Amino acid sequence: MTTRFTLAASLAALVATGALAQGAMPAEGETLSDNQTFTYRVLDEFPSIDPGMVEDVEGSHVARQLFEGLLNQDAEGNVIPGVATEWEVSEDGLTYTFHLRPEARWSNGEPVTAHDFVYAWQRAASPELASPYSWYLELMQIENVSEVIAGERPVEDLGVRAIDDRTLEVRITTPLPYFLQMLTHTTTFPVPRAVVEEHGAAWTQPGNMVGNGAYVLSERVPQERLVMTKNPEYWDAENVILEEITALIINDENQALTRYLAGELDQTDIPIGQYPRLLAERPDEAHALPNLCVYYYNLNLSESGPEALKDQRVRQALSLAIDRDLLVENVLAGGQVPAYGLGHWAVAGYEVPDDLFGMTMTQEERNAEAQRLMQEAGYGTGGEPLTLEILYNTSDAHQQLAVAIGQMWKQTLGVDTTLANMEWQTFLDARGSQQYEVARAGWCADYNEASSFLDIVTTSSGYNDSAFSNPELDALMLEARTAEDTLPLYQQVDRIIAEQVPVIPIYFYSSNILMDPSIRGYPFENAQENWYGRTMYRVAEQ
Repeated sequence: MTTRFTLAASLAALVATGALAQGAMPAEGETLSDNQTFTYRVLDEFPSIDPGMVEDVEGSHVARQLFEGLLNQDAEGNVIPGVATEWEVSEDGLTYTFHLRPEARWSNGEPVTAHDFVYAWQRAASPELASPYSWYLELMQIENVSEVIAGERPVEDLGVRAIDDRTLEVRITTPLPYFLQMLTHTTTFPVPRAVVEEHGAAWTQPGNMVGNGAYVLSERVPQERLVMTKNPEYWDAENVILEEITALIINDENQALTRYLAGELDQTDIPIGQYPRLLAERPDEAHALPNLCVYYYNLNLSESGPEALKDQRVRQALSLAIDRDLLVENVLAGGQVPAYGLGHWAVAGYEVPDDLFGMTMTQEERNAEAQRLMQEAGYGTGGEPLTLEILYNTSDAHQQLAVAIGQMWKQTLGVDTTLANMEWQTFLDARGSQQYEVARAGWCADYNEASSFLDIVTTSSGYNDSAFSNPELDALMLEARTAEDTLPLYQQVDRIIAEQVPVIPIYFYSSNILMDPSIRGYPFENAQENWYGRTMYRVAEQ
């Protein structure tokens, strides 16, 4: 027995119209501008825009314009059809059968087929590619995925096959209620085999890259800009209004603000601490958007890390001595929420435990306990001197936070800090290979479920950059995959993280952005902030 999901059923609130357009839908009375471009700012160069290699948020935003997966998200973050228009799920929840839209085309005019998805998933799992996100396929519980990644089985054994050109079958080993949500992630997007094999690593360059999204890559100048233009071969191209999307790489937040105010940008991040002022000055442009992201510090617990950090008391003291309320209210000042665990308060179905380590104390109590723990461990004031280096990717905001936290550690614990910054790709490499002591980190949910946050500290996670290993935590996360009630398991994992401190959660993000009010269709209600240029447009000035 299977459960069948159709295009109309998944979009029951919409009127079915053949292919069911998903492009921009201007409101009644809106007049479109002659200028249908959108220019936004990013902090760093994109490490990759190859769906199989993307590992950061900004790279995912680009890949989402250039490619389209089986499923998309609507403005509220709900799953809607992408290349797949219908799908069935077996009674045991282990087999998914997807039916692809016949009108889906690559930007070179070739049809998008089930074979393209099979190739993309096999490629992402292959040891040869060494994708930084191959572990995500393991989270999806795809049949034989761990053995394929380890090189113990051929990629052809991965639990995905093309029944025919328009029918894709996916086999998983554990029923996952959020499996469909996971299919909006860029790692699951199709890639064109012939193009990849012809151009190799250069296939993502302008002129070589072939995608199936609403836009094509037309220009890329490293460390300067990336330009995407409308793809006439996209299946819903007639309803795509924005003609061009440009990402400008600007490393300095204040310079980006200046360029926004000069009209060079349609969107930019608000520099740290300036949201209240800009909201008062530009209420129609300043936005504070809660999103599914957490800011934290990794502590290097590997053999290459400082000896002091191997002592749980030291880690606890460092966490307790951070005045999170002061940071979010006075330094950040943009609607952020203090974090004492990794489980996000806004995740569907999750409730943050009210007894996380340090959470119920006053800051005075936290400081006193931090001093006691550090003294007991023999470091800091009255003990062995301790100096820690805080590594961060180049950004004024990251620097200001590191300075503030360093001052808190010095004042409360007598711990000295030094600061080191690197450009984005170098920083990722250093952090991922444990070439640091303390490192800034941020994590945004790949799907709206608590495991997307808590899995990153499991032993096998590709983003366990602290090199933490706790068998109890691993067992709880494994049990949660088949549990009817996951909440108590997830909450216990959050307690372990807060108490053992492999990472120091600091705050849950609020996206503080300026957006030109002439731009419409941005998904302000999507907590993951997965945006699609095909739903956006610019209105004429009144």
